[in-house]
Amino acid sequence: MRYNQNMEIRIKSSDFEMTPDISSYLDERLAHLEKLLGTEAMSARCEIEIGRDAGRPRHGNIYFAEMQLFNPGGKLLRATNRSESINGAIDDAKQELERQIRQDKKLHIRLLRKGGTFAKRLLRLD
Repeated sequence: MRYNQNMEIRIKSSDFEMTPDISSYLDERLAHLEKLLGTEAMSARCEIEIGRDAGRPRHGNIYFAEMQLFNPGGKLLRATNRSESINGAIDDAKQELERQIRQDKKLHIRLLRKGGTFAKRLLRLD
């Protein structure tokens, strides 16, 4: 278990040797997710599992990356990807998680605006 500056990060590797190069590559990608979360990153936890995909001996080495983001007050966000390189699997899973974070933020902003509009309408009726 490792900790970044704000967000708690847990990394598990399955049937795969974690090298310092891959570890630093993963840290760079997760720093972007932290920046996207902003102040919510302090209470968030990200669990990552990377490894070699089993059951595909004919296709060569297929790697997978699975990321789960637990954000208190929000919903569980999950992204999984398989690729021929571990870096490609990490990148694609990070992009999917990024997309979900942005979509979730837009939903919260939209609900906040609708709530404000409703309160303003109620005040006008009085």
